[in-house]
Amino acid sequence: MMTGDIYLSPDPAANTFLKENPFGLLVGMLLDQQIPMERAFSAPYLLNARLQNHFDKVLDASNLASLSEEQMIALFSEKPALHRFPKAMAAKCHLLAERVVADYHNDAAALWEEAESADALLATLKSLSGFGTDKSKIFLALLGKRFHVAPIGWEQASDPFGRADEVRSVADASSPEALEEIRLSKARMKAAAKA
Repeated sequence: MMTGDIYLSPDPAANTFLKENPFGLLVGMLLDQQIPMERAFSAPYLLNARLQNHFDKVLDASNLASLSEEQMIALFSEKPALHRFPKAMAAKCHLLAERVVADYHNDAAALWEEAESADALLATLKSLSGFGTDKSKIFLALLGKRFHVAPIGWEQASDPFGRADEVRSVADASSPEALEEIRLSKARMKAAAKA
């Protein structure tokens, strides 16, 4: 995948892994809830290492889909846990893996490469386990801004996250400074919502 600058994790190896592993990128986005963004997007790299250590497998949809519920929970719960809610997120990740295997022949990138339009891609993302409307829009914006996946109309379909003049989500995470700006933006939105 051709990419721009990304700073989804403070670990350069984790960022490289996300650039090279479309399924890992999907998993990172799935995990990006109720934990810091950097932890969510570092998790696929850690999960890949655990799969190699325990099963001599790499992180892809078919390898995850082949694991039992107990094996998934063990991978997610091993210290440090991959998520605040390892059991629930292991189950969601397993469903995501099964969907990629069944509908995209184990090729996560086909999810966006085969989309006929930005609206079709957004609808597909929203149909994935653990992907609501905002998460789907953010992932679409992430693909457009950082990975140069730009079906016609992606900016509008991902609005407000696709806006070029705002830094507000993981789609804008291109540097440590951008990450800090994203944090400030989220804090302002939370404060405004409480007011």
